[in-house]
Amino acid sequence: MSLNPSLDRMSAASERPAGSPSAGEPALLVVGKIRRPHGVAGEALVEIHTDFPERLAPETRVFVGPAHQPLTIRKRRPHKDGLLLTFEDITTPEQVGLLRNQLLYIPAAERHPLPEGEYYHHQILGLSVVDENGQELGKLAEILETGANDVYVVTRDDPQYPKNGYTRTGAGGTELLLPAISDVILDVDLPRKTMRVHLLPGLVEEGTSDR
Repeated sequence: MSLNPSLDRMSAASERPAGSPSAGEPALLVVGKIRRPHGVAGEALVEIHTDFPERLAPETRVFVGPAHQPLTIRKRRPHKDGLLLTFEDITTPEQVGLLRNQLLYIPAAERHPLPEGEYYHHQILGLSVVDENGQELGKLAEILETGANDVYVVTRDDPQYPKNGYTRTGAGGTELLLPAISDVILDVDLPRKTMRVHLLPGLVEEGTSDR
């Protein structure tokens, strides 16, 4: 089984349930990052990379770094925007220092179930995005997290795609930005790896872009 980690973040996308995991499901999800030692008792300052920090609870087994070293959380307490964690068999700041800037993972099978119509980022990245008529607009390549709502970056390899609303990228293709709101995202079909969207007036227009 390939250990292909993915960020443990969720994304409001449509009004359909997430459904079953796809064949490309990652084995591990990133839930945090060890920043540095804290104090002299072996505590680690951890940056949170999950919408469900409660999962980082005592007795939880996590995997650390590219070697996926298994560790069990012994204690936790809040600290500003992060957490202070202690692990079994790690009792000194020197031991924590060896884990500095390494990611914390959990098995994807242990991910928190999401409400209907919400998806983890790794579930929708790479989906083929089509309009209401079935015309392919590109692939969902990136998710931008903003204060109001996520924005989906849809890319095409064709730099001459004849629609305004697309902008050229440095990689020689074009991209389209779609707000992740219910008026735009109509449905997500994970088994078919597609996302169907409604293009609001003015978002994409026929004609050659001069950008």
